[in-house]
Amino acid sequence: MKFRKNLKFSTSGVRGIVGESLTPLLTCSLAAAYGRYVGGGRVLVGRDTRPSGEMIENAVVAGLLSVGCQPLLLGVVPTPTVQVMIVESGANGGIVVTASHNPAEWNALKLIGAEGTFLTENEYAELSDIYNQEDFHFCGEELLRKVKYIANGFKIHQDKIFNSIDIEDIRKRRFKVAVDCCNGVGAVYSRGFLEALGCEVFTVFDRADGNFERIPEPLPENLDALCELVIREKCDIGFAQDPDGDRLSVVDNNGVALPTHYSLMMAAEHILSENPGTIVVNIQTTKNLEDIASSYGCGVEYAKVGEINVVRKMIEIGSEFGGEGNCGGVIWRRIHPGRDSFTTMALMLEMLSLCSESIAEIAATLDHYVNKSVKFYCSPFNSREIIRSLQERYSGEEQLTFDGLRINFEHGWVLVRQSNTEPVLRLTVENSSSELADQQLQRFTSEITELKNQLESEINV
Repeated sequence: MKFRKNLKFSTSGVRGIVGESLTPLLTCSLAAAYGRYVGGGRVLVGRDTRPSGEMIENAVVAGLLSVGCQPLLLGVVPTPTVQVMIVESGANGGIVVTASHNPAEWNALKLIGAEGTFLTENEYAELSDIYNQEDFHFCGEELLRKVKYIANGFKIHQDKIFNSIDIEDIRKRRFKVAVDCCNGVGAVYSRGFLEALGCEVFTVFDRADGNFERIPEPLPENLDALCELVIREKCDIGFAQDPDGDRLSVVDNNGVALPTHYSLMMAAEHILSENPGTIVVNIQTTKNLEDIASSYGCGVEYAKVGEINVVRKMIEIGSEFGGEGNCGGVIWRRIHPGRDSFTTMALMLEMLSLCSESIAEIAATLDHYVNKSVKFYCSPFNSREIIRSLQERYSGEEQLTFDGLRINFEHGWVLVRQSNTEPVLRLTVENSSSELADQQLQRFTSEITELKNQLESEINV
């Protein structure tokens, strides 16, 4: 793929540093190419709260108008709201101006198709051809369309969530909830969303200005302020969002930030208890999901890392629930086919409303494995060769090979996978005890280091 100006490309969008690799001119051209790709018509546009968002949004609108599209502007909304509204409005697609959990100097275009799902690798390849060939076919005045503004996008999204859960059970409990909005879209919508569920809400980083006061990725180590807020206000639960509102992490009632996969584990436990069925997760997801699914007589299917890969697998097999445990991403297709922090908050509260246990007590029953990882700086070629060698060496074990190499053992698994965004080979191990995990980590680290040194010595000969 030949996207110019050294942009960072993935199936979740095209990213760059504003004013350097992501400029208004380039954005306008990319939006025009996207407008041609979807065949014109109506295209939803939303953005997060980053200071560069309005400028990039205007460039997107200009690009769409130039090829005969009608932009439908949602303003500052969560990414999942755009996904919901594409389907609800019958639009041909959508563009979200957000760099998700990247630092504030970054921005990006998340490109979404008519089904409300991100574009696949093959679809991006088609878009790339239009973009690189500058095959835009700009239209004249007679074909220019008017911009339309939509003010109730999030309300439609919220209503769809509320119609899928028992809101009265939640309201009866009058939960005390703390939210870290990361000064993103959650600062606009989370308080009202939770108050509509009868919650008493306490917030931190709740200015919708896009000036991130913590590292935007909602990892446990970045949530000290939320943990302190939960303890100070004696909250039942704490929620941490990323800037565009698709990912969610949880802090328990003791002020302990739970690992990111707990959001998916708890949501899966709750969903499967009411609606059993096969779930889909990415290849990096904890084995706990298999145990949870098995307890309800259900199975787990694995997909490549990346939201669209999980979603496509869900659609393929007719699964209603899935996600990416490594990033706090929960996908419930009843709402829309994508990650959604607002849906996840509602599911967590519904789960709490139906039991007497605290979130800390529930969490303590779910995680039975130890997960550890290490990375090796390694060229893509050497990474592929190392994976190939390990695949042959462990050919007698159960393997998944569609995204790196995952080797399943009796009490856990090992994943060796090449990064999509940097020259890194990642080794992840999971086992039923810290001792076993350490043993596997040491063993595979030694084997990978040996193979890496051998390959590098051959190059230097």
